[in-house]
Amino acid sequence: MRAVIQRVTESSVQVAGEKVAEIEKGLLVLLGVAEADSTAEADYLAEKIVNLRIFEDEAGKMNLSLLETGGRMLVVSQFTLLGDCRKGRRPSFTGAALPEKANQLYEYFVERIRAYGIPTETGRFGAMMQVALINDGPVTFILESKS
Repeated sequence: MRAVIQRVTESSVQVAGEKVAEIEKGLLVLLGVAEADSTAEADYLAEKIVNLRIFEDEAGKMNLSLLETGGRMLVVSQFTLLGDCRKGRRPSFTGAALPEKANQLYEYFVERIRAYGIPTETGRFGAMMQVALINDGPVTFILESKS
């Protein structure tokens, strides 16, 4: 799994002009699922993300996690994160999980985040989405479940 994590002051998702999700302060997580991924990768990333100390404390240092700040999370599936652009001019998506498996692991990941008590919104799996955000910082990290 690959995740792009952005600390946001607000974020939302629209599908066909309809707002389907919206959060205030927290994290926008763009999540890509690889063919080789399992629930172990989802567990690892969920635990890592909710405990990642990327929010500022009273001294202005990145010292607080999403759990500690009471923030929210918006999770958006994004298979293009698995695009391999090393050869040619067109990305290859052979490493991305097929839609059925990807959706199962995406939903599992969201359930794991909610199990931590994080208020969590989602995009719509497989839909063409418009994602809006105000990146706080800007603060953006890329995490992978494998080394």
